[in-house]
Amino acid sequence: MDVSRLIHSEPSPEPSLKRRASSTFAADDFEEGSSRKRHRNSNMGWGAAKDSREEEAPPAVDGPALADELEQELQCGCCSALVYRPVVVSPCQHFFCGSCIVLWVKNGGTNCPACRGIALSVTPSRVIQTMADVLVRHAPSKARTINERIQADEIYKAGALRIPTPRQASPEPSIPQGNLNLVHPCPHCLPGNEWGWVCPQPIPNPDTDADNAWHSDDGSPPGHAYCGNCESVLALRAPSTTKCDFCQVSFCGVGIPGRCVAAPLLTQHLHGLSDLGDLIQCGEVYDIFDGNTVEVDIMFDYLTAQGLTPRYIYREVVAMITASPRGFAPLIESDLFLDVHPVAAGVDPDPSAPRSRICRMCATEVLLWGLKEWWVLERRKGFLEERILKRPDCPDGVLCQLQKNHAHAKEFNHVIGAAPAGGVQAQGPPDGEPSRSNPHPAERLPSRAEGSDVGRPPVPVSVLPVFVDPPVDPRDEYEDARFREIFKDLPPSSTQPEHPPSAQGMASTSSSFEVQAELDAVF
Repeated sequence: MDVSRLIHSEPSPEPSLKRRASSTFAADDFEEGSSRKRHRNSNMGWGAAKDSREEEAPPAVDGPALADELEQELQCGCCSALVYRPVVVSPCQHFFCGSCIVLWVKNGGTNCPACRGIALSVTPSRVIQTMADVLVRHAPSKARTINERIQADEIYKAGALRIPTPRQASPEPSIPQGNLNLVHPCPHCLPGNEWGWVCPQPIPNPDTDADNAWHSDDGSPPGHAYCGNCESVLALRAPSTTKCDFCQVSFCGVGIPGRCVAAPLLTQHLHGLSDLGDLIQCGEVYDIFDGNTVEVDIMFDYLTAQGLTPRYIYREVVAMITASPRGFAPLIESDLFLDVHPVAAGVDPDPSAPRSRICRMCATEVLLWGLKEWWVLERRKGFLEERILKRPDCPDGVLCQLQKNHAHAKEFNHVIGAAPAGGVQAQGPPDGEPSRSNPHPAERLPSRAEGSDVGRPPVPVSVLPVFVDPPVDPRDEYEDARFREIFKDLPPSSTQPEHPPSAQGMASTSSSFEVQAELDAVF
């Protein structure tokens, strides 16, 4: 082998991985002058292309289902409805209605309502508001009602909110060990106490002087009583102790500030009726109006429009009662303030003395007692709508048994005044003179404009015959038919009713003299 030849010879080229351009474009099945696009169209039919496009098309979107899912995602964590004017709590990022957060803070909330985590700030959310607007625009039925939106706008004003920091936890209550029936000293019994006054008769400490300890079964210790609010032992002569002039219960003034006190009449707050919402939820209001929900709703609408609070009404009721001849005497004599507190009450030293201090519970009782009479006087100011003032008074007045019926209560006015105290008198007053202090409802009805009784003096209730409707008898039905036959040919007049009354009805609604006169005129 010629080695020198191998050394000086050029190496043979190695095969390359790249293809030449000529081999790529020089296909056997391409005809001269044809294009790649034409070749692809010739090999692929229109049907196959259409099928491939259908397979690649995205699935259709279910609009109602998407709206329902979006509504679920945009629900407020407090009211469980579509969020309105949303705000986001940081750092947990839970969102709520702005009005819901405001009410949460007013009710003492200091953390996030959803996770109870620490809330540093509350800011409006434009992103969530935009999503809610898009949902409402395409699904108007998902929107909140107009009344809800108006109420929410009154509660929440646009802007950032601040949740107050949590209050310091209250200390654990110190429960005295040993016999719980023993009375421990009051805050003023200990010498050098923070209140600056020491009881002249201190209560022995059962922990140090068990032999002289006072048992609770023996009543209140001398010179002491129990607070009507916190039920703690108090000193009767302590400067901080006050006494309600209505229920005769004492209050310590040191347990719960603002509550353990009998304040002056016009400055006291109401128990459980801090605003109009509490008054609306008070079931006793409907009992005062004899279950007439129409009249109650009219009153609440008026209070809302005028911006009146229960405390304002209470002050006017106090002024109304104070201006009366007997003042608060009728309320006290009716035992209105009896057993309003769970503790024993004291003795009223002078029942005829003026009343100057009142507790929260008694203030609420005063408001509820005079609420209806106050509303009667308030209506006379004429601030109500004309359609309400033009309703005719019900003939039965406050004694109407149909005022619980919505249609009847809406047609007639039942807020006329206080009901008569005694009703129909069985016997006349002495000396044969009728009493006009509490007239019967029938006597208060206006006389007819035309008729024979114009100018006739009113007949005393005591001389009117009292009739009781007897059981239905076949003979009465015959008499009724006979009266209808007689009355049908008479021309109508102001003294003739549209429907002839029955024999029973005539005897029960008119005096015997009027019935006899009408029968004589007919026959």
